[in-house]
Amino acid sequence: MSQRQPFPIAAPRIVDLIAQRDLSAVFQPIVDFDDGAILGYEGLIRGPAGTALETPYALFAQAAAEGSVIALERAAARTCVEAFASLGYDGKLFLNFSAGAIRQLADDREGMLAMLRDIGIDAQRIVIELTEQSAIPDVASFLPAISMLRKAGAQFALDDYGTANASMNLWVRLQPDVVKIDRFFIHDIASDPLKFEAVKAMQHFAAASGARLVAEGIENEADLIVVRDMGIACGQGYFFGKPHARPPRKVTDDAREALRAGHIAVFPEATRAVSGSPSGGMASEKMVVHAPALPRNATNNDVLELFNRLPNLHAVAVVEQNEPVALINRRAFMDRYALPYHRELFGKRPCMLFANASPVVIEKSMTVEDMAKLLASDDQRYLADGFVITEHGAYIGLGTGESLVRAVTEVRIEAARYANPLTFLPGNIPISSHITRLLGHEAGFYACYVDLNHFKPFNDQYGYWQGDEVLKFAAHVLAEVCDPMRDFLGHVGGDDFLVLFQSEDWRERAERAIHVFNEGAQRFYAPVDRMAGGIHGEDRRGNPTFFGFVTMAIGCVHVQPQTPDAAYSSEDIATVAALAKRRAKGEASGLVMIEFEESQMLLQGRTAAIVD
Repeated sequence: MSQRQPFPIAAPRIVDLIAQRDLSAVFQPIVDFDDGAILGYEGLIRGPAGTALETPYALFAQAAAEGSVIALERAAARTCVEAFASLGYDGKLFLNFSAGAIRQLADDREGMLAMLRDIGIDAQRIVIELTEQSAIPDVASFLPAISMLRKAGAQFALDDYGTANASMNLWVRLQPDVVKIDRFFIHDIASDPLKFEAVKAMQHFAAASGARLVAEGIENEADLIVVRDMGIACGQGYFFGKPHARPPRKVTDDAREALRAGHIAVFPEATRAVSGSPSGGMASEKMVVHAPALPRNATNNDVLELFNRLPNLHAVAVVEQNEPVALINRRAFMDRYALPYHRELFGKRPCMLFANASPVVIEKSMTVEDMAKLLASDDQRYLADGFVITEHGAYIGLGTGESLVRAVTEVRIEAARYANPLTFLPGNIPISSHITRLLGHEAGFYACYVDLNHFKPFNDQYGYWQGDEVLKFAAHVLAEVCDPMRDFLGHVGGDDFLVLFQSEDWRERAERAIHVFNEGAQRFYAPVDRMAGGIHGEDRRGNPTFFGFVTMAIGCVHVQPQTPDAAYSSEDIATVAALAKRRAKGEASGLVMIEFEESQMLLQGRTAAIVD
């Protein structure tokens, strides 16, 4: 006899949970980076513990099914306000509301103020966060609600910026007091150049609009230091504390130490390296010719009319549902039309008759490296015919072989200023930017100029291919000795590198780099040269000379925080570091340090005479 299965227990209705006051509040701290104080807490709602409705997601999903979302929001807000008041904490209380709930709050402003007075919370301590849960079909009609709440004393925040409905449009039109950056952009920002650039753009707009930024989702020290050094005012996340019914009144010692960290973040520079770039959009923009296209059912007479109307058009694309299916080159087409009776015989026939049905197509998002491979391919039709440029498969314009060569070359030249195409390390512009950032934050650091002894003879003897391998090995060795949170490594060009150490044990790191490189570089030599201890070649004057193995030399200059009477630039520092490097090339140890007193003298303008 089979046992009867128990009937499933139905989840309680949201209206019943509200009536029974079976909701609870937890709070997550929001920290001011300037002084490390907790400026406020975000109030979050929870359902009955241990039930299927404990999480906010489950609660609001059930409320949506019952049509009681706004009622739940208002009950959640009251629960959070009451719980916060009972804690007796200082600071602001951030409360989440959808657009519909905010409208109701504004309509019942007096009721809201009365509720706050009864509980003992001043309206000026409330920050109302507009969540992404619902769209705002008519922003103009929503503005009076925001104005009404501000008149009551509350502040207004845009939550989860960068996702869903949190858009630039809303930021401009609603002019929030606070903008909370969605955690997606903050998580791993210390190692993600695109997230870094996105947040930097938000920061620039916040400065222009007067909004205060809060970085959500801070979970580790590296991300915290990056957003701190970007100039973002506040942060929130597990690194400061998880949501709790009795949250901390002050930040933890670990968080406080991280906020006070003396080193400046090494920003993930959003370089435009050729092979490392995700998109060739920059190259596509340079070469696209915005030209009309013809439908598949167009006739040869239509093609002729278009070419006559646009005498500079080198080709015309044939499209079907806005997707390219063929390309007609002007010269080939007009040569055919010059033949006797060609127009009479073929003018009214379909244009596909003389079209190239398999044209070269370049997607706008194609990497620059793939474009460069196209230049080296056996199929060179695009040089004469041109090619089609698409975006997500849709036709946007044409290009020529000449424009492709020029665009790829220009992008590569520009990219080399930001990242070295061989090592993918930051180039001269990011190097100068980081030095300027260190000086601006009055941070002490050690600028170490790295050069390889006897590299040119090695390159002449073994060829540039093997020389490139030595340079990549040097970059790898230097990267291994750097602390990614404190030390910045850049590739100036050729066999010159620059390391900006903030690590206190910089000397041990530099010495380790020299030792590891000098030992490892010997494996790039042929056995007979290893046995001989080097190679025979010619010096700069063409005299026969024996050159030892390629070795690493590091010249370092100590840069301390600037004083009003001792201000210097990134160019000054690079100049003195280069002088230290030249000294290091003559030292057996391969390492020379210019102490602060001498470096200060040099950086104050006495460099020229010494260098000469």
